[in-house]
Amino acid sequence: MTTHADLTLVTAEALEQIPSTDERTELVRGEIRTMAPAGEEHGEIAGSVYGALYQFVRQRKLGKVYAAETGFVLSRDPDTVRAPDAAFVSSDRLSHKRRTTFFDGPPDLAVEVVSPSETERDVKEKVQDYLRAGTRLVWIIHPPTRTVTVHHPLSQPLVLTIEDTLDGEDVVPGFTVAVREILEWEL
Repeated sequence: MTTHADLTLVTAEALEQIPSTDERTELVRGEIRTMAPAGEEHGEIAGSVYGALYQFVRQRKLGKVYAAETGFVLSRDPDTVRAPDAAFVSSDRLSHKRRTTFFDGPPDLAVEVVSPSETERDVKEKVQDYLRAGTRLVWIIHPPTRTVTVHHPLSQPLVLTIEDTLDGEDVVPGFTVAVREILEWEL
């Protein structure tokens, strides 16, 4: 029987050195977790959120928006590296030099689109990892229910429906987008 003590924990630096494969990975408390590639709906929703955030943030020079698969080191010893579907980091937290490594620290905003293979426990764990690391705002998008759950540190989650508007609050000041706009398929 393998115990937790028998496991060799992986660091963020070791994860960066693993050759790229078709599998998406995250590092959770030193253990590599693989995930299936995102489906069409997931990719379209994540792209919609990223596109809206990118355009808004770039025009106002508020910081940087990162696409899916960008690794953020949320904790060390053991290391946790999460890769949200979209993320924002304010300009006051950015280095003046672009790095080739994972971002060292949490995003200010993390956006996750829930995949069919993810359990409620998986999603809750991600939210807790982001908030414990210092992420100020987390949006969890639930395609089947057409809702977005908004999480803040030390407060109850807020569930938005297709009739509501998602707000960047003081994290991405002035940013708003209709939940309907990111969840409904339009050509």
